[in-house]
Amino acid sequence: MDKRKIITRDISWLAFNGRVLQEAADETVPLYERIKFLGIFSSNLDEFFRVRVATLKRMIQFGSKANIHLEHSPETILEEINFKVTQQQNHFNHIWKIIINELKKQNIYILDDQQLNKEQKEFVVSYFNDYVRSNIVPLMIENLQVFPTLHDKSIYLACKLSKADESIPQRYALVSVPKRLPRFIILPTQKNNKYIILLEDIIRFCLPQIFSYFNYDTFSSNIIKVTRDAEIDIDNDISTSLIQKLEKGLKNRKKGKPVRFTFDKEIDSGLLNYLIKRLELSTKDNIQSGERIHNFQDFINFPESVFDKKSTRKKPFIHPLLKNANSVNEVILQRDVLLNFPYHSFDSLIDILREAAIAPDVVSIKVTCYRLAKNSNVINALTNAVRNGKSVTVILELRARFDEEANLEWKETLEEVGVKVFMGLPNLKVHAKLCIIKKRVNKRSIYYGFVSTGNLNERTSRVYGDHCLLTSNRQIMADINRVFTYLENPKNINSLKACTKLFVSPLNMRKHFESLIDKEIKYAKENKPASIILKLNSLSDEELIIKLYEAARAGVKIKMIIRGICCMYTESKKFKKKVKAISIVDEYLEHARVLIFHNAGKEKYFISSADWMVRNLDHRVETACPVFDKSIQQELKEILDIQLDDNVKARILDNHLSNEYVKVPGVKKVRSQIHIYNTLLKKTY
Repeated sequence: MDKRKIITRDISWLAFNGRVLQEAADETVPLYERIKFLGIFSSNLDEFFRVRVATLKRMIQFGSKANIHLEHSPETILEEINFKVTQQQNHFNHIWKIIINELKKQNIYILDDQQLNKEQKEFVVSYFNDYVRSNIVPLMIENLQVFPTLHDKSIYLACKLSKADESIPQRYALVSVPKRLPRFIILPTQKNNKYIILLEDIIRFCLPQIFSYFNYDTFSSNIIKVTRDAEIDIDNDISTSLIQKLEKGLKNRKKGKPVRFTFDKEIDSGLLNYLIKRLELSTKDNIQSGERIHNFQDFINFPESVFDKKSTRKKPFIHPLLKNANSVNEVILQRDVLLNFPYHSFDSLIDILREAAIAPDVVSIKVTCYRLAKNSNVINALTNAVRNGKSVTVILELRARFDEEANLEWKETLEEVGVKVFMGLPNLKVHAKLCIIKKRVNKRSIYYGFVSTGNLNERTSRVYGDHCLLTSNRQIMADINRVFTYLENPKNINSLKACTKLFVSPLNMRKHFESLIDKEIKYAKENKPASIILKLNSLSDEELIIKLYEAARAGVKIKMIIRGICCMYTESKKFKKKVKAISIVDEYLEHARVLIFHNAGKEKYFISSADWMVRNLDHRVETACPVFDKSIQQELKEILDIQLDDNVKARILDNHLSNEYVKVPGVKKVRSQIHIYNTLLKKTY
């Protein structure tokens, strides 16, 4: 194996989305969860086209001048992407047909506009008149000199209007399916049967009403969808503020170049050709036929109420050390605490901020925010802190992809109440998850806070697996303070250089991890125990992968849990010890980054906001935080060991991206997420 050869990032990502599709196909998964996994697969694929496929196309467009990513042959990669996406989409369609039959077994029926009885027809017409009619504006597209911009994330009914006796010429029209209305409408129940109709089928049924003015009597309509390039290019024009550039980029995103056009394969051929021509599409623009339903990402919100068997997802619980505490913050000042989401409740983080907001001895709060919940309790706590006279500083990353508009709104909300908002850095996304709270007690400053692997988002904390270290460790707090000093004044790079415990991107994280791997290589060559355990979302950085190859050849024992992209070839005859590499895709999204180095028996533990990707190590502000507390080290190791023993939801990450499940004959079944929940629930500390 060529030591410099790595698996193509985008092909590895498609293998990850294939694992999501496996969950939708798994008959042991509850039916409503299987439908959600189809929605997640579809949502993932849309974003993949918006970002990665769009980037590859731009690389082809600009040729050698692009120099954006490391891909050497974007044309070849795109060909492979198209082949694999077609395979997966066919599998997706097959799974959906199976699920439709399973729904029928539970007396749940998804009806289209041609399957309605009299009562249902009356309901549909009433619903249309009450809620839908005022939200749609049909476009007679043949009359428009400039073809309308079809928005990303929207679906459209492409309509052909005709007269049975051909007394008037046929016409083409477009109707946008409103995003502000529910996609799924529950129809009147009959006996034990439950019926659902999609919003587009309500519109289909009412096309004669919509176009009554034109005197047509025959209507056909099919869904079309455009996926657009989502990349925002922020140039280096210093005379334009970051906010202005961002707002301009968001507007451009809505009219960005199409990277995929999908349509119902039953669409009238004349109408299809007309649309392709007016949209100025070519065969290179991923024109793909599909089934009747598009924008499947909405199925993440498929109505759970129609199922007799409700969700079995277990509720998060308060960490035992915090459960009966009079003051959460006083606990942190006494000892470190590790919150493990989604098992532990996110409420504890909110409690920390709420307590700080009202505590008379708290002077200031500083926090980084990347993705926030829609109705954020984090924001509520911070604004209340300002009202109570605290100094509050928020580093708000405006370029969190697809959350840019929401973060612009949060910026205004925070500034209105007097929060000091810093908007990250011109050329670096701020992805670190940090908080530092300052108290003044007897004229002495005391610091405490937290470091997290995930976002301050109470909604995603219920489904994302993350770790959050609550600590008042002086060395860690001093380094967090240094990071905020830099973020508030980027010219002060020396503050980052002064960090003694945190590894910080883009300054030194790569160098530190390379050094730790080198130490393990040295120990292995001396025939001493040497091991590395990595848990990451993605492993694609070529330099670090090559360093891991070197370690494996030297005899370092490597175990990896990589949820998504894994560009490392994990099998080679040159490896002295077999690399164990798995991916776990289950009920919760494995999002944590944990790294353990044997270090001659004095193990070093880190939790991190950063994956091992070029963007995280070289183009973002990220932190990796050491874990010093022995009991927390043991807890992290216990969690990773459980995951490494998973033989229900773990897939082997092999050289061929085959996504084979881990199978250990004769061994008790271990589904790690359930096992971890039960293990944490029993802990008494």
